Amino acid sequence: GRGTLTADQFYQKNSRWTEGLLSAAKMVGHGAQHLVECADNVVTGKGKFEELEVASHEIAASTAQLVAASRSKASRNSKRLETLKGSSKIVTQKTGHVVVSAKSGVKAKKRAEQPDFTKLTALQGKRAEMEIQVRLLELETEVEHTRNQLGEIRRLGYSDASKSPMSSGKTSPF
Repeated sequence: GRGTLTADQFYQKNSRWTEGLLSAAKMVGHGAQHLVECADNVVTGKGKFEELEVASHEIAASTAQLVAASRSKASRNSKRLETLKGSSKIVTQKTGHVVVSAKSGVKAKKRAEQPDFTKLTALQGKRAEMEIQVRLLELETEVEHTRNQLGEIRRLGYSDASKSPMSSGKTSPF
């Protein structure tokens, strides 16, 4: 809590914490807006379901950051903190519902678009099987490359900010 400080004194003394708290709250708001946009795009076929999942995870992370920042300055028995924690759980549940609903819609759409393999000849079936195996190998290679990129970005983000190329304005190695 603020103790005996006025609101102005508290925020002046804790300006860095206040900025972090406001930043976390803004990220929750931006994340929610992005989640809605992603859900709309997935439903209309303009977006990818994976983008929706990432947006959902970002909201959960931002909400957790907001709660953690609030907890660090809140009184032990703060009713407002308890309300924030409850709201955080609701946000996580609701974003999960959005993801589940969109996933259900995507699955239904993919089922409708699935080719009927029962009508293929033996040769056509073997050719389709080989094409699918080639596609799987391509995707696995792409996943490995993309994971390496993500690991490099995270490694750079966790390194000392003064030594990081990300903070010095240098371009990404990708």
